Amino acid sequence: MEQPRLAPAQPPGGLARDESKRRGLRRMKLVALSFLLGATVLFLLASWAQSAGWGPWVGYVRAAAEAGMVGALADWFAVTALFRHPLGIKIPHTAIIPNKKDVLGSSLGDFVGSNFLSETVVRDKLRRVEIARRTGEWLAKPENADRATAELSNIVRGAVTILRDDDVQAVLEQAVVRRVVDRDWGPPLGKLLEQVLTDGAHYRLVDLMCDRAYEWVRTNHATVLRVVSDRAPSWSPKFVDEMLADKVYGEVLAFAWAVKTDVNHPMRLALDKFLGEFAQDLQKDPETMARAEQVKQQLIQHPEVQKLIGSAWSTAKDMLLTAAEDPSSELRRRVREGLLTLGTRLQSDPALAGKVDGWVEGAAAYVVTHYSKEITTIITDTVERWDADETSRKVELQVGRDLQFIRINGTVVGALAGLVIYTVAQVLF
Repeated sequence: MEQPRLAPAQPPGGLARDESKRRGLRRMKLVALSFLLGATVLFLLASWAQSAGWGPWVGYVRAAAEAGMVGALADWFAVTALFRHPLGIKIPHTAIIPNKKDVLGSSLGDFVGSNFLSETVVRDKLRRVEIARRTGEWLAKPENADRATAELSNIVRGAVTILRDDDVQAVLEQAVVRRVVDRDWGPPLGKLLEQVLTDGAHYRLVDLMCDRAYEWVRTNHATVLRVVSDRAPSWSPKFVDEMLADKVYGEVLAFAWAVKTDVNHPMRLALDKFLGEFAQDLQKDPETMARAEQVKQQLIQHPEVQKLIGSAWSTAKDMLLTAAEDPSSELRRRVREGLLTLGTRLQSDPALAGKVDGWVEGAAAYVVTHYSKEITTIITDTVERWDADETSRKVELQVGRDLQFIRINGTVVGALAGLVIYTVAQVLF
């Protein structure tokens, strides 16, 4: 099925500009026509004067006017033949633009692809533009950083708004949660714990636990006494229970203090050994790995965890929208500061600017290398869909006024050429 022919797109405010160009074109056509009519009138008068026996000079005027008429008519034919058939007569190789519109569109696409979308041209242009430096100068200004932050916020807000909650939640569950759940937790946790122990990052946690244990024992004397008393035989005298409880409390307190203050305490060493063995068991011991899987399943199936997974996107969406809409939010403030810092670095750090320029050049070169044909196809396809007669009128409206100078020049140059030829002929013969 043949696609409908469309008129060339009309830009905003184009109707007024087209009307102005149309008036200018009409004026220039009248001017060019007046030159032809002037040459014709002059030729007729000179012919009459010559037949009436006026002086030899009339021949020079007649020759110039005659050649001017020929030049004017020839250039009128040439200009008119670009856009339509002269006088409606279908002379071959006339109405070039309507008849050759698709060929011209294809040639224009090839020309753009060869001269503007080549990798060499694009790289050279981008290199001379210095995009990184100019971007840095722009971003380093606070008002521009504010504007960029606001635009990024609008993009985030728009992207988050158009996404369907059910679709995003399904993607999260399939792409993230399901992958996390399907993998065995034992070996990764074991490797993580082993790395923590190797780096000694757990010492602070152990110190904190020892400190809290000591503080608890020191502030819970009555609790220790009550526990010992409750465990004592019913026949034991009360003062004996109290003495025993004080003794137990003192030993417990002394033990907690020793663990707290001695980094090489046997309790600490035993804990390190236990954690190291546990890390190995998580990676290699089938029973420990199976128990880790059981714990994982219990954790995943817990109602609160399921509720958290189900509302993950809604929570993240609300946080993003709130942060994007609030100009004083931490997110927008950090983005603004990051843009200002980036702008300053792009100006002061030639290495970073060079990397950014290289990335931009590489990306642009990749696009024109792999997709230049698709880009130029936009030109050819668009021109092919245009209506031929309307396209011809539009092109004439844009360049026709200047083409009328060809008619004027043809009249003048033709007259001068005719005068020179007639003069040479009179001199020689």
